[in-house]
Amino acid sequence: MDISEQIKQIKDFSYSKMSADTTGHNFDHIERVVNMVQNLSESEHANQLITLAAAYLHDVADDKLVDDPAKLEKEIKEFLQKIDFTDEQANEVLFITHNIGFSKSLSENPPKLTLEGQIVQDADRLDAIGAIGITRAIYYGGANAETIYDPTVKPRENMDIKEYRNLSDETIINHFYEKLLKLEGMMNTKSAQAIAKKRHKFMEDYLTEFKEEWNLGQK
Repeated sequence: MDISEQIKQIKDFSYSKMSADTTGHNFDHIERVVNMVQNLSESEHANQLITLAAAYLHDVADDKLVDDPAKLEKEIKEFLQKIDFTDEQANEVLFITHNIGFSKSLSENPPKLTLEGQIVQDADRLDAIGAIGITRAIYYGGANAETIYDPTVKPRENMDIKEYRNLSDETIINHFYEKLLKLEGMMNTKSAQAIAKKRHKFMEDYLTEFKEEWNLGQK
């Protein structure tokens, strides 16, 4: 099976899994990540099949979105093997999808990604910041019934993975300080760093305006 047909089938598989998502990880997010991966890859010498496969599949077994990630990872591997991926290729894709999330950076020994993994991670993180990132943060927070803002609740610091996943202790605005504003400094590639700088500034301006409006009339 040629690469173009493999990518087409991976895209269809991803759509079947992500098109009904209501948390900001819908297939439109997947396609933006794929498009950004293609843009970032122009100046890199990454394996196209691996990066595109991982980009399309990066949220299918995400532990914040599904109840049984291991079951989904097994399904992904079987699917990839069915479309002529070798065990080595399938395992590389799964290593990327399993380890690119922000939560993995909170562990004592964060995983070291290949160039392909770094590109997919950058693309995913870029979609979490800027105008679309703001919208997705609000959308995800609403889907999980988070409080929009409470100035008496301070952003959490030095979180472990368990604490990060505890949304009952998070507000939507605090999520910017606990994660989103950190992403600019966590980009791997120079191309992503340049894009992140502009998007980071947009978020800072948004937060300034938000708090001015929130505090209107208060002394």
